[in-house]
Parts: sequence; structure tokens; C-alpha cells
Amino acid sequence: MGANKYGSFGFPSMVNRASNKKSSRKSSNNNNPIIVRVVDTYSPLEGDSSQNYLIGTISGEQVTKNNVPTNRLISPIYPKDPYKTIIPLIGEFVQITRVITPNFASGRWVYESPIALYGLTSINSNSSPSAYTSPTTPTPPKNYAQAFDGIINIVPEGDFELNYSSADSLKPSTFVEQGNIHPLLPFEGDVIYEGRWGNSIRFGSTTKPKNNWSTSGNNGDPILILKNGQDPNANDFGSEFIIENIKNDLSSIYLTSTQQLKDFTLANENFYSYQLGAKPTITPVPETPASYKNSQIALNSNRIVLNANSDSVLISGQKSVGISSNLSINMESKHMVFSGNDIRLGSIDAKHPILKGDKTVDMLKTILKELINISISLKTVTDWPSGSPTPNSVVLNAVNNALDKFENEYNNINNIKSTFVKTT
Repeated sequence: MGANKYGSFGFPSMVNRASNKKSSRKSSNNNNPIIVRVVDTYSPLEGDSSQNYLIGTISGEQVTKNNVPTNRLISPIYPKDPYKTIIPLIGEFVQITRVITPNFASGRWVYESPIALYGLTSINSNSSPSAYTSPTTPTPPKNYAQAFDGIINIVPEGDFELNYSSADSLKPSTFVEQGNIHPLLPFEGDVIYEGRWGNSIRFGSTTKPKNNWSTSGNNGDPILILKNGQDPNANDFGSEFIIENIKNDLSSIYLTSTQQLKDFTLANENFYSYQLGAKPTITPVPETPASYKNSQIALNSNRIVLNANSDSVLISGQKSVGISSNLSINMESKHMVFSGNDIRLGSIDAKHPILKGDKTVDMLKTILKELINISISLKTVTDWPSGSPTPNSVVLNAVNNALDKFENEYNNINNIKSTFVKTT
């Protein structure tokens, strides 16, 4: 929304006139709901907790049905619902009501959620300019007229952005209006909660054939979609409705019942570890998330972290647990235990059994010991070339070389056993 230092579209800010208005404490006792334009929101200084009770309160200027200020500033106005926090922006309209509470016998004002001035097409901001005076700085008249009629303004190049800090605010506003944030397209019966920045929760259902999750199941089958961050490839016209896209939205959680997530693909869907040649074995090859039609929970983001601070992370599947990667699978732990009746390494068609360490060492010790004994015996072999015994030099040299190797291997035979990997 275009603005300058005087307020939206060149109109002086509501807050600039706040000192000229009477406090709401002196207002009438009329308890009927009224409409106010927000002129300030309370934001305490960092580290200051002396006025925490004012956090979430706003100040508002009462306006007529024609968007004309009544010169009545109401402050403070408290949130009505303690369990749902929606902080309005400066320039947004809220309905307020005066209520009696135990700690405010004379009553206090409470506000509802911001009014959708532009229908559902402006999810990022519903702020409206003030109309109580003529602009002090030239501004294209059509901008104000269009905004007043409920048409979202596209800021011309070089125009000012609306300042969401009031004139007497102790802290600058952190809110920056973003015209490219799209609202979610609602379907019949949906309950949708949306933030201002492309984050949302949809309590929806199958609504054939209007969206990308309704190709299976029946109308009315439930689905819950939690999304944080819209598709970066979405266009810049934030007034256009969009539908969640599990593949491109920044982070998503889908809880389905009968729906197919046809746009969802895993980083690796080869499933080679499930297949023997061209045939599946042991357990069937899992269906991909895009083809599965029963209830499933799908998480998608650039990175997913599961962490248990004080206990365990448990992953269990009735049929199988598949873990795949396009690069590597790395595991670190002080203790690793793999339990199973058929453990295969390398591929599903691995056929060669591994050797048991202690039994293999015992067998090799026996063989080496006997070879040592044979070698010692062969050292006594003699020839009788002239009627007297003479050592057989050929046998003796071979035996001495072999005996040294046999004894060395025998003395170091335990070194072939792994100190980390054990098998039953």
C-alpha cells in the first residue's frame, strides 16, 4: 500500500492527532459494538516487564460507516480471546465492545479479529488509509479511491511504503507489507487459519475435482494440511488465490485419509533394497506417497530433524521401514544392535554368510598349531647320501621360513577380530 511520512497515500496519520482526542475513559457507557481504525499497538521495550499486562493491546480511532473519523481515540483496547492471538496492524479495522470484568468494574474495551476490508484477497495486510482530510502531498487519486473501494493497491515504482510504526512508538515496526503473499483458495466446508506470511493450517476434505488432493476417495473425506511458506515460484499478484503445493511450499505436513498426494515425490524412490532382480522379495515394494490412497502423514522440507532430548526416537512399521538417500546413510552411536533372522548386506540377493569371529579364530588357531607341529617335525628330516645322516637343506629352509610365519600368525590371530562389530 503506497504511503508517505504523513500516512497512507499522503493522508495524515491517525496518531498525529491522538493528542487532540479525549481518552476513552471519559466516553459514554454505550456497550454496543463499534468499529475503530487501529492507530497503535503496544510493544514494550526489551527487558521492560513492568507493563506486561498491556501486551497485545491497541489504540483505535472510532470511524463512521463512511470511513470518517469521529475524533474519538479509544485506548487501551484489550484482546477478547486469551487463547487466540491476532495482533492487528496500524490502519486495520476491528470491531470493539465494552465489557464488564472482575478487575474492571466500570468495563473495558476488547477487540475482535481484524475485519477483512478486501474480502479474502489480502492476507498480508488489511490496512486502510484515513479519509478525514485532503492529502498534503500529491498522490495519484486513483490509489486512494481504489483502496477505499476495496481494491488492493500495487505500489508504483518509487512510491513510499506504509510505515506501520505510530508517531509516538518507542520501537520501530518490524512488519513489512508484502504484496506477493497469496491467500489460500477455500473449498466448501473448509476451516482455514492463515498467517500473514504464507503460513496456514487447512482443516479440509476431498472436494472432487477442485484441488490436487481430491483425485481419490469421496467428497467429505478429511485432510489436514499445515504449511509454512508459500511456493517461491508463485507470482507477485498477492490478490490471487492459490492451493497448497507439497512439492514446492517451503515446509509442509499433510495428514490424509483417502487422498493421493499426486505432486509428492521422494528424493529417492528406487527401492532397490526391496527387489531381487525384477521381483520383490521378503516385503512388497512400498507404494510411493503419490500413489498411496490410504491414510498417511507426509512431511516435506529442505531438511527434517527428529530429536528426543531425554528419551528415544522410535520408528516402527507393520511391513517395513525404508530409509533411502541419493548420497549416503550415516549412523553414529556408542552401541548399535541389529536384530533379525535374515540380515543381508550389499543387496537383497546377498547369499554368502559372514563368518563368526571367535569360532573362525579358534579354527584357524587349530590349523596353525598343527602346521607348526608339522613344521617342527619336518626339521628333523635327514638324507643318507654316504651312509650317515645329513639334514635336508631344501626341506629345512622351507620349514624354517614357514614356521616363522605360522608362529607369527598364531601369536597375532586375535587381531583379526573386530572390536566393534559382533554377530551371534
